[in-house]
Amino acid sequence: MTAADAWNPAQYQKFGAERARPFDDLLALLDPVPGGRHPEHVVDLGCGTGELTARLHHHLGAADTLGVDSSAAMLDKARPLEGGGLRFELGDIAAFAAAAEYDVVVSNAALHWIPDHPAILARLRAVLRPGGQLAVQVPANGDHPSHALAFEVAREEPFAAVLHASGDDLAEATPVLAPERYAELLDELGFTDQHVRLQVYGHHLASTADVVEWTRGTTLTRYERGLPPELYAEFVDRYRQRLRATLGDRTPFFYTFKRLLFRGRLPTS
Repeated sequence: MTAADAWNPAQYQKFGAERARPFDDLLALLDPVPGGRHPEHVVDLGCGTGELTARLHHHLGAADTLGVDSSAAMLDKARPLEGGGLRFELGDIAAFAAAAEYDVVVSNAALHWIPDHPAILARLRAVLRPGGQLAVQVPANGDHPSHALAFEVAREEPFAAVLHASGDDLAEATPVLAPERYAELLDELGFTDQHVRLQVYGHHLASTADVVEWTRGTTLTRYERGLPPELYAEFVDRYRQRLRATLGDRTPFFYTFKRLLFRGRLPTS
């Protein structure tokens, strides 16, 4: 795993069951394809280790499902799942483009890494065929101490200068917009049928210490990429202390996590 690829599949999958719950809710938002046919072409942007992409592929009965991710480490875990129309590809989902090729575009817990959501949603709308569906889930937990404190620590020295030099200017903690803005964007982009909701998922963790383990698999990878190992270890230690001081040392700990789920369908003609 290189510095540019800070994703650790084993760390991410420590809470695999908890992370799968929003994906299952996202699948439930997808409608049958008009005419009763199965979708021909489906793409999952930010597919990670591929297990959920495989679930998507079989749920829809798709002829061809492509999973795209920027992490070679994650895709190494996904490769054994290939076959029967399911395949995976290394790529930058922010630059993903295709000319009206897909019946369904799904992105689960990935677009929050990409700035300018109006622009990325416009790009994804362009890859859909008439009648196509876009289904997205993004974390919206930026105001929870688990996320807010990580951003706070990152703006302190000695971390801020190193992160800035690595290309992370820390201008914002998250590009995720308000729920109503996604409803407006879907309408502006021509999705005549839509569903947008904010949902709170509750997770029973063994202790507050497990919140650090959770964020090390996702949120903190942003800082792991930009910091040398010894400085990243110092970062995690300061974050852990700050989190314990804020949340307390509680066993067990009920971790609330807000997520945005939205789905839009284009007209058939």
